[in-house]
Amino acid sequence: MDPYSAEGELINIHNHFHQGQYQEVIDFDTSALSAENELPARILALRARIALGQAEDVVADVQGESEPELAAVGALAEYSLGKTDAAVKTIEKLASSAGDNQTVQVLGGTVLQAAGKSEEALALLSQHSGSLDAVALITQIHLQQNRTDLALKEVAAARRWAQDSLLVNLAESWVGLRLGGDKYQQAFYVFEELAQAPSTSSIASLVSQAVCELHLGRVEEAQSALEQAIQKQPDYAEAIANFLVLTVIIGQDPTEISSSLKKAAPQHPFLVDLEEKSALFDKAAAKYSAKVSA
Repeated sequence: MDPYSAEGELINIHNHFHQGQYQEVIDFDTSALSAENELPARILALRARIALGQAEDVVADVQGESEPELAAVGALAEYSLGKTDAAVKTIEKLASSAGDNQTVQVLGGTVLQAAGKSEEALALLSQHSGSLDAVALITQIHLQQNRTDLALKEVAAARRWAQDSLLVNLAESWVGLRLGGDKYQQAFYVFEELAQAPSTSSIASLVSQAVCELHLGRVEEAQSALEQAIQKQPDYAEAIANFLVLTVIIGQDPTEISSSLKKAAPQHPFLVDLEEKSALFDKAAAKYSAKVSA
C-alpha cells in the first residue's frame, strides 16, 4: 500500500507538510508506525525543520548516516545555508548512484532547480514512478519556466490516477493561478478551505488565499489574510512580499514594507528580480539624454 494514500500510515504527516504545518510534522507521533515507514516520516520531520530555519541542526543530525535519503536531506539543508556548490555536488553524486530513489529525486530536484539547473532537475524527476511529490515539483518547475502548457499536462495526467489527493489539488491550483479567468476562483476555493479550517490552516495557506483574493480584485480580503499571516510570523518573507505588492496596488508608500522584506530575506526572488529590472531600466535610460527646447 502507498503510505501516502488515504489509507496509508503517512497520509496525515504528509498532508501536514504540504499544508505548511511544519511544527505539526515535527510533533507528529510516529511511535505506532511500521518499521518501513519510520524513515519516510523522519525525512518529512527533517524537511520541516529545514523549513523552520533549523538547517544547521539537520546537517548535524544526518552527518555520518549512510542512507541516500538522509544524504539528500543533508544536501537540502546545506543549500538552505548558502552552501550551493557542496549541495549540488552531493545531489549530482546521488543522482548517479541512487537516481531511482524517490527521496533523492524530489530533494535532488529541489536543490538542482533552486541552483538554476532546471533540465538536470527534470531529468532526475522524470525517473519517478507514481510520486505525487515529484509531480508537484515538476509542475512548479514548468511554471517557473513559463511552460504552463507542460504544467497543465502534468497535473491532468496525475489527476487521472491520484483523484482527490491534496497535492494534485494544490498543483492544479498553482496552474489555475497562471491560467487566470474562472480558474482564479477555483484556486481560491482550495486555498480558502485550507486556510480557514483550524486543522489545516497555516501561514502558507493564508498567503495563498491572499494571492487568489488579489487576482480576484478583493483587496480588503487579501489584506486581511496577509495581516493574519504576518501576525502569526512577522518575518515570513512570502507574506511580506505579497503585502508589498498589495501596498503598491492600493497606492500606498511601499518603502517600509520593502525594508521589512530586505531584512527578512535579502535575496528574496522578488527583490532580486526588482533589482535586475531597475538596472535594465537605468541602462536603457542612460542611452537617452534630455532635450531642452529654447
